Amino acid sequence: MPLDRRTLLSAGLASTGFAAAAAAGPRAAESTAEPASLTIAPGDGADQTAALQAAIDHAAERGVALTLAPGTFRVGPLKLRANTHLVGAGRQTVIEFAGGATFLTAHKAPGVRLERLTIDGNGLGMDAHLATGLITLEDCDGLSLSGLEVRRGLINGISLLRSSGSVTDCMLKEMSQAGLMSLDAEGLMIAHNAVAECANNGIQIWRSTPGDDGSVVTANRIERIAAKGGGSGQNGNGINVFRAGGVLVSGNRIAECLYSAIRANSAGNIQMIGNACRTVGEVALYAEFAFEGALIAGNLVDGAASGIAVTNFNEGGRLAVVQGNLVRNLFRREAEPVDTRGVGISVEADAAVTGNVIEGAPTAGIVAGWGAYLRDVAITGNLIRTAGVGILVSADPAAGACLISQNMISGARDGAIRAMDHGIPQGPDLAAGGGQTVGRLSVSGNFAV
Repeated sequence: MPLDRRTLLSAGLASTGFAAAAAAGPRAAESTAEPASLTIAPGDGADQTAALQAAIDHAAERGVALTLAPGTFRVGPLKLRANTHLVGAGRQTVIEFAGGATFLTAHKAPGVRLERLTIDGNGLGMDAHLATGLITLEDCDGLSLSGLEVRRGLINGISLLRSSGSVTDCMLKEMSQAGLMSLDAEGLMIAHNAVAECANNGIQIWRSTPGDDGSVVTANRIERIAAKGGGSGQNGNGINVFRAGGVLVSGNRIAECLYSAIRANSAGNIQMIGNACRTVGEVALYAEFAFEGALIAGNLVDGAASGIAVTNFNEGGRLAVVQGNLVRNLFRREAEPVDTRGVGISVEADAAVTGNVIEGAPTAGIVAGWGAYLRDVAITGNLIRTAGVGILVSADPAAGACLISQNMISGARDGAIRAMDHGIPQGPDLAAGGGQTVGRLSVSGNFAV
């Protein structure tokens, strides 16, 4: 419908300058310059899809912000245009889904900004072929989502496809998929958000094919993440990075995830730095499958089946630094007949494990290699307390070189340093002799008490 002055006012849309000029008379209104912002009021429970869509189009066309007054706006599908700027009053301004194939969507719309709004999915379904989130932004550059509360969706909360920009200071909760999903990002900042009670993942950074992504995921609080979609690790993670290279995950607080706090699959040059992880069901910090380059440093893990794992050399997983982490209170999953874990840190290829503190690892503090999959691993300067075995190293004849030096191991129940066959200790305690080099294994200068 045409959006003239009468239509705007009758729909509840006005601006401070425009409303004042209209009250002063026709001539004053006609001489008033284009307002800096527009305002629309809620509709007392009526469906406001048409009115709000018209207001969005009008404000975007003129390049001004659209302010949504406190109250609840019940709407169906809305399309966000280029330079759409919606501003609300935080939890007092609710855009509630009334049903339809999609909710809030944008395609090739640069400069979309949503601020201080509550986006309520109302527990209603939508067409997953047309939208993958309550907010779905596709091919949108320079987006900015801040101060949003996104809740109660039978889908992802925020879904970003081939987009760039920032998502900051948002609350994402009660989603049946992930709180935030990014696919094929082109430079994305995800910071200072709270994500809770999601059925499959907290934050997903994925790519269609392996490649550089460069997203930064920092200072978020993530908790109570389930794995209702099942699988062996693709769900149930606080932060899930898949095929996305060059991603920085730092300073996050992650708790109560069924699988991992941070799980990176086929993600080269992944950095996990300074994260705090508590009460995790499987491996807290995981770099797996076909990756090259993982820096895992300065993290704290308290309560997990395994603290840190850098694995799958058989799939090309290699090249890692695991340094300065504190890992404690690990447990074995005795109900699992094969994968019992209880390991502090495990690595396989081209890796340095140094300066870590591990306490309470019922199986082993550090595990190096798995069968033939061991190459060029250095384990130096670590402190391991109250473990089953301090350090286990693969004894497979096809395994590569491993250096174990200058570690302190205290209270290891079944030996300080031992060879192993697929996790089963073999032979004598290699720390007992003080120092030895056998084949491609060098053990020296360790202190066991």
